[in-house]
Amino acid sequence: MSIERDWQNFINENVEERTIFTYIQGLEEVISNFKPRTMTEKRRLTLARQNLREVKRFARKMQNEVQILHEKLSILEENVSGDE
Repeated sequence: MSIERDWQNFINENVEERTIFTYIQGLEEVISNFKPRTMTEKRRLTLARQNLREVKRFARKMQNEVQILHEKLSILEENVSGDE
């Protein structure tokens, strides 16, 4: 099993709409397939998992902010078209 080949397969999949969560899921799968052989590798994997959790948390926060901004933009557009 080659991690590089798995990653290339993931990237080349025909996904209609890729989101940041699609990429995060792919990274989670790649990380979960690693089998650490040393304590150093184990610590690095633990750190990678923690970092990925933080990335996922920030991505959710950004997605919520984008949704709020879209709603505000829609309201502004309605107000502008209503004033005309």
